Amino acid sequence: MGGFFGVASSESCVGDLFFGTDYHSHLGTMRGGLASSGYGGITRFIHDITNAQFRSKFEEDLSRMEGNLGIGVISDYEDQPLIIGSHLGAYAIVTVGAVRNIDSLVGQVFDDRAGHFSEMTGEGINPTEVVATLINQEDSFSSGLRRVQESIEGSCSVLLLTDHGLYASRDRLGRTPVILGSSKGSWAVTMETSAFPNLGYEIHHYLGPGEIVRVTPKGYETLKEPEDRMQICAFLWVYYGFPSSSYERVNVEHTRNRCGELLAERDDVEIDFVAGVPDSGTGHAIGYANVAEVPFRRPFVKYTPTWPRSFMPHDQSIRDLVARMKLIPIRKLIQDKRLLFCEDSIVRGTQLRETIQRLYEFGASEVHMRPACPPLIHGCKFLNFSRSRSVLDLAGRRAIKELEGEADTVPRAYSDPESTEYAEMIERIRHRLRLTSLRYQRLEDLVSAIGLPKEKLCTYCWDAAE
Repeated sequence: MGGFFGVASSESCVGDLFFGTDYHSHLGTMRGGLASSGYGGITRFIHDITNAQFRSKFEEDLSRMEGNLGIGVISDYEDQPLIIGSHLGAYAIVTVGAVRNIDSLVGQVFDDRAGHFSEMTGEGINPTEVVATLINQEDSFSSGLRRVQESIEGSCSVLLLTDHGLYASRDRLGRTPVILGSSKGSWAVTMETSAFPNLGYEIHHYLGPGEIVRVTPKGYETLKEPEDRMQICAFLWVYYGFPSSSYERVNVEHTRNRCGELLAERDDVEIDFVAGVPDSGTGHAIGYANVAEVPFRRPFVKYTPTWPRSFMPHDQSIRDLVARMKLIPIRKLIQDKRLLFCEDSIVRGTQLRETIQRLYEFGASEVHMRPACPPLIHGCKFLNFSRSRSVLDLAGRRAIKELEGEADTVPRAYSDPESTEYAEMIERIRHRLRLTSLRYQRLEDLVSAIGLPKEKLCTYCWDAAE
């Protein structure tokens, strides 16, 4: 998905910028970038962080950065921040989201024969440059950011660095979070509130959907009021969000505990203990164990110092290798045991299938799985949450194709946990994964665990609701 962080300080911003951006590294992406504005203009550094920690790549750059204004980014695919020269002045820009109509927007630029794009990569035209081009068509940063919100299909939150302050814009439907924090003499913009506590910031304001603000060391001003309608991605609480973060004032870890509790309330399976598939399954498993009154154990431990996140590499065989090498089984806790695992979700199921097989190889007598969200059966249209190239990569959608003979459309019954079709889909997935039992979270229980009205959540990947 990606994430960004910005600082406007009365003193040097470099330290807070470095650590605040680093607190977004869990978002599982490939590029990192920092930019600061000082007496010599904008200084920028971008590094590949696919197989390295963010801090290790940027520590040597800090001595060459200066200024009291700065932005940083962990990016999905493209190099960021970009430095743009325009009639509005020089600025740096970072974005998070997915520009689904990029071909149409690029075509409009090419209709003007003077239009061009220079930030070309293996993924094609850099979407952040497309966003900058939209901004540059207006007479102010504020109106340019409004144009971005009105033009983009998908989602796009933006953070700009100028010589007089930062501009932050949350995407039009608020699918990703943007939060302001304050400290003595400093203001910060973040997507993860986890970045605030250890840097001395307090949460001050959650930007609303489509809200645009200008931030300086003295505070912020709202340039565009928030929209009424919000569709924040519910998957943030299930998986992507960091446990100590809060979105819309709702904490991630508390929500995951509650998800596990609701799974347990609907369950009656007899087991020896509960475990979480590391790491995001842990919070769900703790909630389950507390309500089920069964022990919580760790039959796998995770080795992370030298292994990247397993969903990052393009090649499936490499993803599988990374997943296998990171999880180290403990035979003492597995052999002859009836195990129940809480998992955040089942996306493709390829890595999970191998993990389950290893449990049986280490002597497990039963393996039960309880995902904390409903079956994923629709590909996300709004964010870059997966490297899957086809919706048929989804375990749920693949099961539907086997049952229906095609998968271009999904009958609504597959989203109804009371239907025969739903039960048949779950059984297909269970059989493929060789699980003793498989029960998914109900959507109404997930919504209850988050605590926001369903109409304020994006649940498209589960029920195609828009």
